[in-house]
Order: sequence, then structure tokens, then C-alpha cells
Amino acid sequence: MSRIFGALEAGGTKMVCAIGEETGRILEQTSLPTTVPEETIPRIIDYFRDRSIEALGIGCFGPVDVKRGSATWGTILMTPKLPWRNYRIVDALQRELKVPVGIDTDVNGSLLGEVTYGDSKGLTDVVYLTIGTGIGAGILTHGELLHGTLHSEAGHIRLQILPGDTYAGKCPYHGTCFEGLASGPAIEARWGKPAAMLADREEVWQLEAGYIAQAITTLTMILSPERFILGGGVMHQEQLFPLIREKVRENIAGYLDTPQLNDLDHYIVPASLHDDQGIMGAIRLAVEACEDP
Repeated sequence: MSRIFGALEAGGTKMVCAIGEETGRILEQTSLPTTVPEETIPRIIDYFRDRSIEALGIGCFGPVDVKRGSATWGTILMTPKLPWRNYRIVDALQRELKVPVGIDTDVNGSLLGEVTYGDSKGLTDVVYLTIGTGIGAGILTHGELLHGTLHSEAGHIRLQILPGDTYAGKCPYHGTCFEGLASGPAIEARWGKPAAMLADREEVWQLEAGYIAQAITTLTMILSPERFILGGGVMHQEQLFPLIREKVRENIAGYLDTPQLNDLDHYIVPASLHDDQGIMGAIRLAVEACEDP
């Protein structure tokens, strides 16, 4: 019999619950609306309770304390989703399910899925950017997910405003940070339509690619990864990829000469797991929690 693990992709609008095998194969999954903890958590518990899981992995919206040994490990911190602020999600699920639980950010979960089961398997230094309702970054360095005092918030790095862009930015904290300029809500606020309805507007994607390329250039200079993986709803606009690659090449301006930067088609790539990378990463978090509870 295969070992069965639980996986939870905890998002601000929906909770994806699944069970799967150590190979990453998803056996079944369902989606629940994210309302308030008093409603949502009992439904999650009911889903997993009778499925004989060995452990549970959670990729969670944040900010969230993912540092083992911290007094608030497994707690959702100062999230703008007020009912979930300071909610101890690991404690609530572990207490009822009585299995080991692993947790990381949702974007780190997606990164873990890609480097464990996807086209980036075997790489040790990778950045995963999710560009959608928000912008987040997962960072793998020397084969380990980077946490530090909390976790990466690269979606809030400051960018240089591109010529002709007068938009004040969507982020309530920083205005014209990466997320404030290039997230899905920023695109809609700037252009008056959601990204999916702007596919034929070249000026939209030239501007978007410019901001994404700025962020990738900055992270390249700091982290020197082997690859960038770009996921999230905005990146379903596949016309972005060649634009981003070209603008990254212009930004680097010949300063770095590496095999990866000389092959941008394989340096800046889309997610490879058909939007299952988050739940597959949560399976891997469960496996790791079972090995080191």
C-alpha cells in the first residue's frame, strides 16, 4: 500500500484540500471557500479526518511564521485578512488530526513542488515568482528554502517607474512596489480591465514585462539563481515570456556572462506542473514533516 499524505493549499479566497502519494501523484482534491476560521477549519478537518493520512503539509498565505522553534511557528501573522490574523493554523489542524504537520508559504510550496516533481528537479538555486492577485517569491538556495527572520517578501521590493507610467500603485503599504505596479489588481486598476481582457493590448504587456524584468534583474544580481520560474494568473499571458527575457537581457547589459544568462529560454520559464505545483509542494511538506516531525 502506498503511503498517503494530506496537502492543503491555504489561499485567501479558497482552500484546496488534497490527498496524494510521496511521488506527488494527486489522488483526489476539493476546494472550499475561505471565510472565517470558525467555518473553514472544521470543514478542512472533516475532509482529512477519515482519509488515513500520515502527515499534512500546508502551503499558506501570509505573512506566516514558518521558523521551527519559534513560539508562534505555524501562525498566520499580520495578514490583511483580519479574521485570520494571529491564527494558529498548525495547532488547530494538528490537534484534531493528530498527525505531523509541515507548513511554509504558499509560494515556497509552489517552488518546492517544481523542484521536487517538475522540470526544475535537481536544481539547487531557484527563484519562483507568483504574479497574480499578489506577488510573492519563493527562494531555494543551496537546496534549502530560504526563510531568514521570516520569509521572502520580494513582491514588495521598490522598482523604478518606467517612462510614461503615471499610475500611483495598488499596494496600500508601498504604492509603487513590485506588487503595487505589476500584480493582477494593479493591471486592472491601471487599464480599467482585468488582465485576461487585455491580451491584444501590446502596451499593457510591454509595461508589465518591464516591471517583471526589473525585479528579475535585481534578484539575479543578489541571488544568482540557476533559474526563475514564473507562475500565477498573470503569467497565463504567455506573450509575456519573450518580452521579459529580452528586457532582462537589456538590463543585464552584458555585465554577467553565465551559461544560464546566455540561454534565457531556459533561465526564465513558466511553471511546469499545470497549476498543481502548490498542492504538490504541500505533499512534499507533508512527507518532510513525517520524516522529521
